[in-house]
Amino acid sequence: MKKKLLICLCLAILACQHQTAANTLSLNGNWELLFFPQPREAVVNPAQLKGINAQQIQATVPGNVELDMLKAGLINDPMIGSNIYSLREYEGYQWCYTKTFASPAINDDEQVHLFFGGIDCIAEIWLNGHHLGSVNNMFIEHVFDVTSLLEKEQENKLQVIIRSAVIEAQNFALGTFSIGNSAAVESIYIRKAPHGYGWDIMPRLVSAGLWRDVELRVVNNTRIVNTHWMTSSVDVENRRAKLFVDVQLAIPFEQLDRTNAIVTLKREGEVVYNSSQLVTNHAFRHSIYLNNVDFWWPRGYGDPALYNAEVKLVTEEGKTVSSHTCRVGVRTVKLDRTELNDRPGQPGRFCFVVNGERLFIRGTNWVPLDALHSRDASLLKEAMQLMVDINCNMVRCWGGNVYEDHDFFDLCDEHGIMVWQDFAMGCTFYPQRDDFAKAIEEEAIAIVTKLRNHPSLALWSGNNENDAALRWSLVDFNINPNRDVISRKVLPRVIYEMDPTRDFLPSSPYYSEAVHEGGSHNDLLPENHLWGPRGYYKDNFYTRAKARFVSEIGYHGCPNRSSLEKMFTKDAVIPWLDGNVGLWNDEWMTKAVRIFPHEPKQGGRNDLMTKQVRLVFGEVPKELDDFIFASQSVQAEAMKFFVEMWRGDKPERSGIIWWNIRDGWPILSDAVVDYYNSKKLAYYFIQNVQHNACVFINDAQDNMHPLVAVNDTRQPAEGSVEVIDVASGDRIYKGSFSIEANGRTLIDTLPERDGQGILFIKYTINGKAYANHYLYGKPPFKLNEYKELLRKTNIYSLK
Repeated sequence: MKKKLLICLCLAILACQHQTAANTLSLNGNWELLFFPQPREAVVNPAQLKGINAQQIQATVPGNVELDMLKAGLINDPMIGSNIYSLREYEGYQWCYTKTFASPAINDDEQVHLFFGGIDCIAEIWLNGHHLGSVNNMFIEHVFDVTSLLEKEQENKLQVIIRSAVIEAQNFALGTFSIGNSAAVESIYIRKAPHGYGWDIMPRLVSAGLWRDVELRVVNNTRIVNTHWMTSSVDVENRRAKLFVDVQLAIPFEQLDRTNAIVTLKREGEVVYNSSQLVTNHAFRHSIYLNNVDFWWPRGYGDPALYNAEVKLVTEEGKTVSSHTCRVGVRTVKLDRTELNDRPGQPGRFCFVVNGERLFIRGTNWVPLDALHSRDASLLKEAMQLMVDINCNMVRCWGGNVYEDHDFFDLCDEHGIMVWQDFAMGCTFYPQRDDFAKAIEEEAIAIVTKLRNHPSLALWSGNNENDAALRWSLVDFNINPNRDVISRKVLPRVIYEMDPTRDFLPSSPYYSEAVHEGGSHNDLLPENHLWGPRGYYKDNFYTRAKARFVSEIGYHGCPNRSSLEKMFTKDAVIPWLDGNVGLWNDEWMTKAVRIFPHEPKQGGRNDLMTKQVRLVFGEVPKELDDFIFASQSVQAEAMKFFVEMWRGDKPERSGIIWWNIRDGWPILSDAVVDYYNSKKLAYYFIQNVQHNACVFINDAQDNMHPLVAVNDTRQPAEGSVEVIDVASGDRIYKGSFSIEANGRTLIDTLPERDGQGILFIKYTINGKAYANHYLYGKPPFKLNEYKELLRKTNIYSLK
């Protein structure tokens, strides 16, 4: 069995590349699906199905079993109301997918590989009664050589038997520190998206299915296994660069010394490099020196130039037997960071550097596109466009999710959006034993070799908040996270070996040895997540935070009414809250997110929403539309304040990755766009303060407001600005300014104003007109007055 798994892993590494096969036969589409409660002795082979009382329906691949049951009329739509809880019973089920197909025609020098883009999750694979192998990882691709097992004269029968991830989790003993944390205990040992077991941003939906493509790939015996394109050095001023491409092959011995490898680079259709070398062994490195280079830059700092890169194998007869194509960017990227924030005489640092240029990061967090991941691909482009339109130059792929596929990274490559990629772990203490470490190592190798050619990929991070989680329920034990085998040994070893040009961050936030020895206080962290008590957004918790970089920070905002009417049953939209007793409508609690129906009937994130509205506006409106506007306004002002506060402290602060761009399910949350892609007010406020160059007013210091201009480009800028009090029409300031490249300018300071109001900031930069606003005064504000003043600015479209 170990040998079979090793072969599967090696083939999976091949599958991770953008590979050109001689022929591909899709097995997507209609399959047969059997399902039944998992018996005490789980079904692991087709013969055992004969004695099982199973239901049978048609399935679609890629798919999730819940979508097939919904289509068959067996369940109600889990996105609506509290229907999600009806899926609990199916967590204990097994599922058998069956597909018949004809064999593809192949030549004597070819093989057929069976490719699975994603199997969720613990399964046995059978073909024509032969056991191909066992899989237990949702995140990675699985490939099997089936050449000798295919029936040439009759149909082939492929079966995938999936066991219950919840039941199978009981086969693994958990360590003391893995129990009682934020992540569900069933998720600790099972390599399946953590959010599926329930999170504060996603429902509990422990799905199963063949959630990505299934296909047969005809490949030559002589073929490219993988390539690794690396930029080793750049000379931006003189437009020169040095690149490497490492190539690994599968090649019969008799083809050595008789096969040529041709390496080609094209820029916008024009060949800029072409070279050929004789293949004398199964792996080689090719060095490339380029002149007149168009470099890849993140948004704002330049064009994200891409080159079409190809490696192909050609026989001495001139036949191309294998090729690998991808797009590469010529760039270097580094994370300049310190282990501790602000040692005496040594300021803390956490700054991304691309092509030698220190960047300010304007980013967002990326959570699941859907709880049912077979739908991810259909949702990707619209979600990506949200990030483009709001002008993010980085996205952090949160560790409670799956790993996104090439299409996601291709779009980030094109749009100049850097990717911070967490490994898929979060908010708990993971097993330290050899079997789990080995599973993570295999997963990491598969994911790293799959994605490493993408220029947008800037950083690998070991997990989401695992270090921090040891300071939550386990704080009394004072556990040192630097003893963690997974994030301190296994993962950095894989990165060092498989992707040495990229930096690795053990955890986010990262509690280094120096931080641990210093008491693990927030002020010691150069990079941090700022959630805390979630009080008023100008509380000291936010304004006195010392982190140089914040990678999670957010505020709650109620979705638009049209979205509420989609996610709730008709009678549950109103009344949403009984003001007399403070009890929330039950469906509002489900969408809060309440993981199980027996959990609290009130409070949680809904109370957080009303608390924040009350802090800013003094009371919670009774009319739903007024409440929605109030909640969204609070969120919008908070998020705008966070972005401007961080940008205003450039370069001492180097970036903000706010939470988050879009929901992965119809819920009440801190996302600025809901699951239905309906934008909240915060989306427009953030969009307005994430221009490459921007003017804004920061909160007063010593009774004076800094009027600030920032420039996140590599070109100097100049402009003019006028500040007007919206209520009185008084002009507060008028003047001009200049900003050096990638710089910050204090234009002037404005006296702190009495009372409450909104300042209208009208400005130009390099001849282009912009507008912004600043809410001054101390809360509570009057909601109607605020709305009217905001409307008068004509910056945002208000209903």
